Amino acid sequence: MTSFKQARDLLLFSFYNKQITAEQLLALLEENISQNPEFDYLQYERFDLATIPEPECRSNFRFDKDDIPLLADALGLPDRFQCYQRTTARKLEGLCILLRRLAFPCRYADMIAMFGRPVAELSMITNEVIDFIYEHHAHRITEWNERLLSPENLQIYADKIHTKGAALTNCFGFVDGTVRPLCRPINLAPAYEGKRHDAGMLADSNLLNCLEQHAYSPDGEPMCIYGDPAYPLRVHLQAPFRDVLMTPAMQEFNRSMSTVRVTVEWAFGEVTRSFRCLDFKSNLKLGLSCVGKMYLVSAVIQNALSCFYGNQTSKFFDLDTPSIVEYFA
Repeated sequence: MTSFKQARDLLLFSFYNKQITAEQLLALLEENISQNPEFDYLQYERFDLATIPEPECRSNFRFDKDDIPLLADALGLPDRFQCYQRTTARKLEGLCILLRRLAFPCRYADMIAMFGRPVAELSMITNEVIDFIYEHHAHRITEWNERLLSPENLQIYADKIHTKGAALTNCFGFVDGTVRPLCRPINLAPAYEGKRHDAGMLADSNLLNCLEQHAYSPDGEPMCIYGDPAYPLRVHLQAPFRDVLMTPAMQEFNRSMSTVRVTVEWAFGEVTRSFRCLDFKSNLKLGLSCVGKMYLVSAVIQNALSCFYGNQTSKFFDLDTPSIVEYFA
């Protein structure tokens, strides 16, 4: 693909060789001027993770320097990413470009000094890495994980939740939705429009079918998740009592479950705290950004953060998070 600079150089060459007139030159130069501001990226060195100080790594990329190569290997990233117009980026550079983009609601122009690349290349590389992680790892968020959600583990999770005061003895997790404001909402796949009801999203997710197939204790007893009153009651899906006049026992049940259900909000909060780009509405423009993919990819990377450093939920329930290798196995 010819750049604007190459096109202008070719026009000047043609003019000096008297192949076009001055009037034609001016008209063609007018047509070959980029509408985007130009940044002098050539004055900056290309990115090298080894030169980044340790404190800056955690701030800019959310991971310690030594853990970034481990994350890249766990994700199975290719040695090089190649964009459609043949721009290439090394594995660690591509991953760090994505992490830096997600960590703050910054413009690509703000990243030029760190990576020594023009805005267009930073944008294309970011999308390439997002596409790779989404295609290879989105299922870790959207599908049942046989190993982490084995009958033995479900029983462990249920016991920990019950120990924290939950009335249910067979509840191993919680279900909820979160709302993220966007600019220009048109097509949200794989997310949903904010007007969609929780029960409708539940039906689309196929979660109930997964629960009916897999959510059982080692003894074969049904295990369940717990949601708010918007969700329907099922064997594998429980919700608070909704009666207008509730007995003290009903009220105590709702109170005990509400105390532990709040942890599902912590998980949503950790994603947006780690990746502030998702919490900046003006940056999330459908048609310009793959917003649905960005959130799922951010959730996958947040789980990787939990594997390395733990999280609020695991500490509350006194549970160990899986290692990075176990999670991405």
